[in-house]
Amino acid sequence: MRVFTASLATETDTFSPMVTGEADFRTSFYAGPGAFGDEPRLFAGPLIAARKRGRAANWEVIEGTCTFAQPAGTVTRAAYELFRDEILDQLRSAMPVDMVVLGLHGAMVADGYDDCEGDLLARVRAIVGRDVPVGAELDPHCHLTETMTKSADALICFKESPHTDYLERGEELVDIIADCARKKIKPATSVYDCRMIQFMPTVDEPMRSFVDRVKALEGKDGVLSISIVHGYTLGDVADLGVKIVVITDDAKEKGDRLAERLGRELYALKDALFPESARMDDALDEAERLLAEPGKGPVVIADRADNAGGGAPSDSTYFMDRVIERGIEGVAVGPVWDPIAVRQCLAAGEGGVFALRFAGKMGPTSGRPIDARVRVIRCVRGATQTFAGARDELGDAASIELLDHKGLAVVLISTRTQALGLDLFSGLGIDPAGKRIVIVKSFTHFNAAFRPIARAVLYTGGPGPLTLNVRDVPYTKIARPLWPLVADPFAA
Repeated sequence: MRVFTASLATETDTFSPMVTGEADFRTSFYAGPGAFGDEPRLFAGPLIAARKRGRAANWEVIEGTCTFAQPAGTVTRAAYELFRDEILDQLRSAMPVDMVVLGLHGAMVADGYDDCEGDLLARVRAIVGRDVPVGAELDPHCHLTETMTKSADALICFKESPHTDYLERGEELVDIIADCARKKIKPATSVYDCRMIQFMPTVDEPMRSFVDRVKALEGKDGVLSISIVHGYTLGDVADLGVKIVVITDDAKEKGDRLAERLGRELYALKDALFPESARMDDALDEAERLLAEPGKGPVVIADRADNAGGGAPSDSTYFMDRVIERGIEGVAVGPVWDPIAVRQCLAAGEGGVFALRFAGKMGPTSGRPIDARVRVIRCVRGATQTFAGARDELGDAASIELLDHKGLAVVLISTRTQALGLDLFSGLGIDPAGKRIVIVKSFTHFNAAFRPIARAVLYTGGPGPLTLNVRDVPYTKIARPLWPLVADPFAA
């Protein structure tokens, strides 16, 4: 069996002024053909699974380019076409192949391409023909399009958000596509449009139980796989929205009925799916109330409006300003993206004390810069954090203590990313479990590492560059009625 695999992924905030170019992919992660190492990476689940299955079954695995860029604004046409054509040329050189498995995101938008993944999959299909099975692993925060489903034999989304199951879903994809190549199964895809826009983290109820029910249906009665498409709320494209995908073994009508049943169940839960987000001061008030009660561990507060994983700069100062003004002690904040401040800290060295202006640089929604006397706690060249066994680059990084503000500690990074692992802090000399309050710039991925040490997790919705109220997002391309933009999207 000859298997071709590659990865090309980013999540595009079409409203962001931060253009995503070639350098952003190469800085975040880039491995040329055959150069992918042994460490897991979020969007390389199919490659890792193909290697694993290939060793056991004596497959020949041809590994193409794997690259990923941190979420930001629209991808330049030149960057998308460069990496797309690089992968397509590698596939042509690898022909003939028996199967193709790709690691994609599903919400990449480039200049001139609202559906990058559909474009790539259609071109892959044109190269391999109809008889070679093609599959892709997707982030659930994708825009599922008809072009994508028509071009692929199977599309599998991560089920978990945080996306801790990317390796399992990669194996699921590879197994389905391999069985298709062996003519053991004939995958049929059914899609139900839930007609809604909603945030759906799977660590909280009722989404946790819904995902568990979905998983229990797989592998029975001809149901091969079920995916929940959450959609990406800051992508202004026609196919934005929540969908259910059911893959059956040649049982399309059955899949259609199951997808609709699950989709209607999910729509009925719509008002309860997203944990309520508190205002910034209310979250700080609640944190101090919780800390006055018996318990262990810090209160973890998610600054969701400045989440780099959603395309934000991760340099807003609102929370730090309020912590300083209120004189709250024992607080750690991170990560704050400020390469210039990191350079200053590296120059001062560990233990260095100096006046530093940091953060609040990218625009009006970043707040005002902070000026403070700081002590450099630790400097690390090429720092990293971990997420579900995968390594995430922070670039050169430094941690600082604000000397005049009761020990407020901040992690500064030079490669923009969100808070994922505890080592974001511990790797830079800050013990998060020893802090009273830990403020993370993240949406939900932080939960995998931080929830186990927290006495409580609180969510906030701003201020900041990202809005959690989809009614305020100026969509122009959505092609059908969606809740909550309309009260009843099924009225017609």
